[in-house]
Amino acid sequence: METTAHINFIAAAYAAGVIVIGALVAWVSLDYRAQRRTLADLELQGFSRGSGLPRPGRTAEAAEAAAKEQA
Repeated sequence: METTAHINFIAAAYAAGVIVIGALVAWVSLDYRAQRRTLADLELQGFSRGSGLPRPGRTAEAAEAAAKEQA
C-alpha cells in the first residue's frame, strides 16, 4: 500500500477543518462586535451593567464615542 493512496482524503479533511474553524472564528468576532454595539446602545439609554452603580467618568458622550469606535 502506498503512502500517498489516501492523500486526497487527508487534504480534504484538513481543508474542511480549516474552513469550519475559520467560520467559527468569524462568527464569534462578528457576534462580539454586535454585542458590544448593543451594550453601548443600552448604556446610552441609561441602562447600566454590574452592580447598578453609575460608572465614574462615563457620560453619554463617552458611551456614544465607544459605540462608534466598535462599528
